[in-house]
This record gives sequence, structure tokens and C-alpha cells, in this order.
Amino acid sequence: MNEQTNEKIMRLQGKLIVSCQALPDEPLHSSFIMGRMALAAKQGGAFGIRANTKEDILEIQSQVNLPIIGIVKRDYADSSVYITPTLKEVEELMEVRPEIIALDATGRLRPGQTELSDFFFRLKEAYPGQLWMADCSTVEEAMYADQLGFDFIGTTMVGYTPQSQGMKIEADDFYILRQIVEHASHPVIAEGNIDTPAKAKRVIELGAFCVVVGSVITRPQLVTRAFAQALYA
Repeated sequence: MNEQTNEKIMRLQGKLIVSCQALPDEPLHSSFIMGRMALAAKQGGAFGIRANTKEDILEIQSQVNLPIIGIVKRDYADSSVYITPTLKEVEELMEVRPEIIALDATGRLRPGQTELSDFFFRLKEAYPGQLWMADCSTVEEAMYADQLGFDFIGTTMVGYTPQSQGMKIEADDFYILRQIVEHASHPVIAEGNIDTPAKAKRVIELGAFCVVVGSVITRPQLVTRAFAQALYA
């Protein structure tokens, strides 16, 4: 990690990262739109962006000079892991070199029945200067990722895996986050269902390095649906 990248990352502490993503079946799916979404996020006060695919990241890089957490979401028939699941996705991201690459760090086997540890050690050997974020769903997964040496530990997957079914990141005043922050040796990024300014402020108060907010900012169809359901129920 060079000095310029290090300065960018350190500026994230206590700040907001906005996730600018739209999948192929969503109305805002477009690299052009995600680039403008990132620009709007910067103008609103974001200090970083989380983005999906090298095409979107390249467009975002043309619009803002903010650190990016890069991912590639891709489905494989032999695994339920879909956030940067294989070396192929990492190689695609390395073409545009986001400051941080995030990947599923849950206990599930990756495509090809690959264990997380084997996959991560291979990545560290291939790209020793790259920063890595672990997208976890439980405290145990977060502690394991911390032990493996991920640079950032994220709560991204809480409630989205069989082992975290029914869990909510905000439950019991962010109990899961508090446990991870207390025991992890690497910075913790709060992410997942942080859908109000009050929640974002609280996770920083509890010791999160920074906070990622996505759908409530960048998926207007979901925000609209919440209003509609309240009115039409």
C-alpha cells in the first residue's frame, strides 16, 4: 500500500461509505448511473464508495477521487458464496485496482469446494500489497477472518446466511458489532441494514472504523416501496 492510498484509507475513519450498486434486474443498472450516484454521494458527504464490477468501478473512478471497496457479485452452481467468490473475480478487480477488495468470509465453502483460508492465503501471495475486507455474518466468522489477517472486518452478511438467520445487526444495541469491535485486532467496518442516520452515528460511537450505507441511499425502488407499503397496507 503506497502513501497516497494509506492517506485515503485513514481519512475513512469515522466517516460514511456509500454503496453504489445496481444489479442487472434493477432499474438503475448502468455504470454511467453508478458513476453519477458516486458523485452525488461525494457531494452529500461520503468519504468512500463500495461498488460492484470493474466496469462500475472504472466509471466511478472517473467521477470521484475516493477510496473504493470493490466487489464482484457472481453466482456459481456449486456454492452459495457470491461476493467475490473466486480468483476470476479478484483478477477482474485488479484491472481497476480498488483500494480495498471485499469478499465473502463466511463459513460456507466457495466454488470448487474451496475453504476460505486456502483462498485467502492464495490471494495474499498473489497480491501482497492489496487491502482485503472480510464480509462476515457471525462473530465467530469475524474472529476467524481477523485471525487470518484480513485488513478490515465487516458485518456485511449478518442475517443473510443460514448460520445468521434471524439475526439483525442492530439487535440489542448492535451486540454483534460490539463483540467484534471488542475482540478484533483489525478495524471493523459496520455494514448491513444501517438504514438511518441514527444507526450510522451509533455504530461509530460503538467503535466501528467507518460505516457503509447502501440501499436506503442508492436503491430508490426499495425506499419507494417502504413508503408505499406504509400508505397502502
